[in-house]
Amino acid sequence: MKHIGIIFSVVLGLLPPMTACALPPLQLYIELTPPGGVLRLPAGSYAGPAIITRPITIDGGGKATIDAEGSGTVLTINSDKVVIRGMHITNSGNSHDQVDAGILITANEVLIEDNVIDDTLFGIHLKKAFDNTVRNNRISSRMLSPSMRGEGIRMWYSSDNRIEGNTISNVRDLLITNSPDNHIIGNTIRDSRVGMEFVFSPGNVVEGNTISHNSTGIVVLYSNEMAIRNNRLEHMRSYSGSALALKESSRVVIEGNEILRCAIGVGANAPTHPENIYRLTGNRFAYNDIALYFYGEKGGHIVHRNRFEHNLVPVAVTAATTARDNDWRANYWDTYEGFDQNGDGTGDIPYVLYRYADRIWMDRPHARFFRGTLLLDLIDFIERLAPFSRPDRILTDPVPQAH
Repeated sequence: MKHIGIIFSVVLGLLPPMTACALPPLQLYIELTPPGGVLRLPAGSYAGPAIITRPITIDGGGKATIDAEGSGTVLTINSDKVVIRGMHITNSGNSHDQVDAGILITANEVLIEDNVIDDTLFGIHLKKAFDNTVRNNRISSRMLSPSMRGEGIRMWYSSDNRIEGNTISNVRDLLITNSPDNHIIGNTIRDSRVGMEFVFSPGNVVEGNTISHNSTGIVVLYSNEMAIRNNRLEHMRSYSGSALALKESSRVVIEGNEILRCAIGVGANAPTHPENIYRLTGNRFAYNDIALYFYGEKGGHIVHRNRFEHNLVPVAVTAATTARDNDWRANYWDTYEGFDQNGDGTGDIPYVLYRYADRIWMDRPHARFFRGTLLLDLIDFIERLAPFSRPDRILTDPVPQAH
């Protein structure tokens, strides 16, 4: 790319001093940058909003700020092959209807990396944008209630984008709508409402992210063939705080995740067709109120080689048949009471889980307040010692892991 740093000796002489009341307009610098040029901004603040309509690179070196002074979207990118690097982008407008954001991308093959985006209503908005990379940025919204903030990253009718290594905090959600085949990899998302929400967005890959201290971790709605692998989801503690919530989505793979200290680890509806199953393999569920919660009338999911450790309830259901028909195999259950006499790592007898006192709060949601109390522990003990009625079998794992 062609460097144009020499142009600043002319431009800086024409612009007024950079004061709080009169920032130099970034748009002028952009217009003076030819296609393929590199705009290396000197340290300081520049006024937005600004629009980019040709392929250029803007590099702030970590010391340049674009301030929209509370008006509209700070930086709009309408050209392919633009690079925005090392900038501080701040102070967008306040309109949810207009989606006032730090950066709006309506183009392809754009690179947004190593920027700080703060005090903007929305962070980065991708709108019919393809093959872009958003990497190693720090994104936060405004100090409002979570529902009044904007999304940290909002993706609409956009595909084949890579969202990687970003730190996103104090936003509303990361929202992906009608946007297939994106890769969301290695991000940290915390202190927000929903970590990620996929709506009518099949084929996305979610891998190696850390999602913590949100109301909910990942929500998947009407989005088939998702791959959710090797993520760490923890501290989703609101009343309905699921690490993963899935509904009406087919062939979702949930593999190698750590799900810790959440109200619900995975909440999933039963498939309506045999091909609409979920695969849960190699995950670790620990210290959750409920590790897995299945609702609906028919099972069929594959649940293999997972570890269930120190959960208040390993599996909860709305009806006993919901989980009974799942394919349970080779999971580790810390409540398993069998032995492994031949030392092959597999229990000598199947693991069977029944509903005892926990059916009280499963059938009566308001009773959840009393989970873990001495009262329910006592009722559970009596139910196991001398059941008042035949307990419902929730699941059978024929070859549980012994350790």
